[in-house]
Amino acid sequence: MLVRNKNIGNLKAGYLFPEIAKRRRDFLAKHPEAKIISLGIGNTTEPITPHIDAGLVEGARRLATKEGYTGYGDEQGMTALRERIAQVFYNSLKGCRTISADEVFISDGAKCDIGRLQLLFGSSVPVAVQDPSYPVYVDGSVLIGAAGPWNGTGYEGISYLPCNAENNYFPDLAKLPKNSLVYFCSPNNPTGAVATKDQLTALVKAVQESGSILIFDAAYAEYIRSPELPKSIFQIPGAETCAIEVNSFSKPIGFTGVRLGWTIVPKTLVYDGGESVNADWNRICTTVFNGASNIAQYGGLAALDPEGLKEMQQLTDYYLENARLIRSTLQNLGISCVGGDNAPYIWAQFPGRTSWDVFEKILETCWVVTTPGSGFGPAGESFIRFSAFGHREDIEEACQRLSRLTL
Repeated sequence: MLVRNKNIGNLKAGYLFPEIAKRRRDFLAKHPEAKIISLGIGNTTEPITPHIDAGLVEGARRLATKEGYTGYGDEQGMTALRERIAQVFYNSLKGCRTISADEVFISDGAKCDIGRLQLLFGSSVPVAVQDPSYPVYVDGSVLIGAAGPWNGTGYEGISYLPCNAENNYFPDLAKLPKNSLVYFCSPNNPTGAVATKDQLTALVKAVQESGSILIFDAAYAEYIRSPELPKSIFQIPGAETCAIEVNSFSKPIGFTGVRLGWTIVPKTLVYDGGESVNADWNRICTTVFNGASNIAQYGGLAALDPEGLKEMQQLTDYYLENARLIRSTLQNLGISCVGGDNAPYIWAQFPGRTSWDVFEKILETCWVVTTPGSGFGPAGESFIRFSAFGHREDIEEACQRLSRLTL
């Protein structure tokens, strides 16, 4: 018989979100009368907007015609969509390094690309992550063999870079390991903190000096409203020589189930020996990926039309108003929070309490599901993430319930 892949065995038992779902089911089994409201998983809730939906419908309709049918497309994505992403999300940004279409790789989502990037860099590269951080950065590293088993506080071989109130949710860059893969997310999931231009400039400099490559997750960039905050790492000089950017249509236009994202790999990014990272990423994509759904890509094109961009702004404004309501409710209770202004997440601190203890308390007393901060890394202990993805009436009801919370 085959022996189990030891890397899977190294994963901590129970991925965060299935564990939350299990606890919710267990609670409902004991309290079937409870009307649960979820402020937990960051899953969008509002219908796809009309113009963007029409793009999806038209994309599907084309497939029913001899002239419009397509089989396999380019693994890297439709040329028209690659060009529009470069123009709309990068080349129109102040100070952004010009991005060409052949540096844009269309995918079935940022999460999937993060997994494939692990395949690109292999198991021998040291990994550094913000702490707390999106679990896939760490779990993907474990699965590829770049990290060892869980030791009770973290995974062996992972360099955790604490981000907390004391350092304004930005890590000590002196702790970056040499020649490593560095994961950084801004606006951050889970904290909702957004890095400033000065902070990102320091990050790029530190990555360059350490001989590392930065994986910059910008999946929530369209929630940034403060004009001085960068939306892309390529607004920072020098990033084109040390960074890859991952992004997604999931959160700005509700494509969590449609599945469409992209990754920017500059042609100026090279390995120590001068080999092209862009060429290697192209090889990975054409080997293990058959391209994003052509229907989804037509929806993406519609999203980047003027009317689609207007709808994107309206939808992200809607979720940001939800975030404002949640944050205001928590602050009125005297709870210290960050996020919720340029991101759809609120990161709330409950000193002296474990994250799962607070999760259970809120579930039992308010019938509201949240996300325990400890699930995002050691520095997340005693924190709770509140997600602003929800129907307005549910958010308002959840806020009323939370306003009665006592801890």
